Amino acid sequence: MPRREEWIKWITWLCVFGMLGACIQLVSDSWAWLFGYAALLAGWGYANELRRRTQLLRWLESPAPDLPEAGGAWDNLFGRLGRLYRKSTEEVKQAKRQLERVRAVTHAMPDGTVVLNAADEIEWFNSTAQMHLHLDPKRDLGQPVVNLLRAPEFHDYLIAGNYAAAHTMRAARGRVLEVQLVRFGDDQKLLLTRDVTTLERLETMRRDFVANVSHELKTPLTVIGGFLETLDDALGELPPAAAQRFVRLAREQSQRMERLVQDLLTLSALENGRLLPKDEEIDLSALCADLLREAEALSAGRHAITLEVKDLRSLRGAPDELRSAFANLLSNAVRYTPVGGKIRAEWRTGPQGAEFVVSDTGIGVAEEHLPRLTERFYRVDGSRSRETGGTGLGLAIVKHVLERHHGQLFIDSEVGKGSRFTARLPASRIVEAAAA
Repeated sequence: MPRREEWIKWITWLCVFGMLGACIQLVSDSWAWLFGYAALLAGWGYANELRRRTQLLRWLESPAPDLPEAGGAWDNLFGRLGRLYRKSTEEVKQAKRQLERVRAVTHAMPDGTVVLNAADEIEWFNSTAQMHLHLDPKRDLGQPVVNLLRAPEFHDYLIAGNYAAAHTMRAARGRVLEVQLVRFGDDQKLLLTRDVTTLERLETMRRDFVANVSHELKTPLTVIGGFLETLDDALGELPPAAAQRFVRLAREQSQRMERLVQDLLTLSALENGRLLPKDEEIDLSALCADLLREAEALSAGRHAITLEVKDLRSLRGAPDELRSAFANLLSNAVRYTPVGGKIRAEWRTGPQGAEFVVSDTGIGVAEEHLPRLTERFYRVDGSRSRETGGTGLGLAIVKHVLERHHGQLFIDSEVGKGSRFTARLPASRIVEAAAA
């Protein structure tokens, strides 16, 4: 709308022309008509200019694709404004598309990104940072980052100002984050977060593995060294029976080390995939008969062991690997079942695939230990495991063998009542009736 002064000016000019026409009318009627007509033309032209200016002001307040119709110079002006409007609108749309693309890319990044202003307040963050730091877009924007990340080590890292290296901190729910600040713009910062929980767990497992291997090898080496030292110092003085006992114990310890090293080599080959799994036809009846003989020899008559084959069809896979996996399940049952207990093994097939199931009436395992039983050297009772001659790698080998054959290991156990281990293989590995 035009300003109030414009309307007053327009009315004033009309009044002036009207009064001028009235005065001239006293002199001559013809001149009065002429001046009156001129006044009307001038008023109409001025009103038209005011209308165009009003349309322009309204359009500038709310730009739209449709411009008002005009003539003469105004038509040219509106045409140029329309072209500028369409060009700027397209540029704004393109900028918005680029911004949305950048945001989509940032949200898809596996690392978290938080934008901090000069006062270290949160201006924006992507979805990964929201998950890592448990941020709320409605609540936490504009909040100081130290109010949300209350870890003292992060506060010290932020204040120190040395952001060349990343900083590791523990977040909620056991998550381990690697965070790093990067300066940009006018005293702004990017807070980058990376979830290293898995890497931290793997590093812990590596350290535990080295420590466990060192411990496992140290004990038999100490025993063998002690026996050899005794034999060397008292050679010729020891009774033959004592010397034979020392040699026998030293040999047992060396065999224990040999089993440990062999299991380590097997597990390493399975984990690194250096040995490709074979795809041969395996006679399940013969394999189960061998497994039963080995379990009975290990038990030495202390347990009642049975093994039943409910499907005589052959199995396709790597014979040595599957034999090792099934033997480890049976040997574990023998080692952890008290004298007089029962061990029952079964080979069966069903809708879910083929299964080798080993059940025992042994000591059982508490529920909190079940998820970790397949970890290397993980023992519920370390002293008992060493007494029974286990290396702590058997179930880890079973797990990797089954994974290489696209199978799974299921464990059910109850303390004081026994355990059941189920090695399940896909039905596609069963050789159909032609071979039978």
